[in-house]
Amino acid sequence: MKIIVGSKNQIKVAAVKEILEDYPHLRDAQVFEVEVESEVSDQPKSLDETVRGAMNRAKNSFENCDYSFGLESGLMAVPNTKSGFMDVCVCTIYDGQEFHLGLSSAWEAPESITENMIKDGLNMTQAAVKSGYSANENLGTAEGLVGIMTKGRLDRKGYTKQAIVTALIHLEK
Repeated sequence: MKIIVGSKNQIKVAAVKEILEDYPHLRDAQVFEVEVESEVSDQPKSLDETVRGAMNRAKNSFENCDYSFGLESGLMAVPNTKSGFMDVCVCTIYDGQEFHLGLSSAWEAPESITENMIKDGLNMTQAAVKSGYSANENLGTAEGLVGIMTKGRLDRKGYTKQAIVTALIHLEK
């Protein structure tokens, strides 16, 4: 079996590989990574845009494989939150005909970070650096802002794994 991840982000690729170990029918799959376009903004600002980005990554990476995985994180409007938004990771698995979607838990970034993303068009890493929460310009390929905000209790890989597990519900045997 061949699986392609539509990203070269090693956090995303490692999350897929680690989760597949828990699925007997998928654990022996060969996993490849390719860089593909999400065809959405660098920082998706709605659930719809985030889902489209994950679907585009899965579809754009599907070539001579059994499944392709698209992973995209972005904001979604959530009533009664401090900033009006929460961040969520979407996993889309594409089998050449159907998309199988899953979501992670959602979480709210500090208002200053969300404001920098919405008003200034920054991605989460840029907004976190500008707001003084991190000096790491590669935060999205490390623990992620969620790792900083939860003090390591949930990092970017763990958050991504949640979305993968919920998408794999559709492929469970």
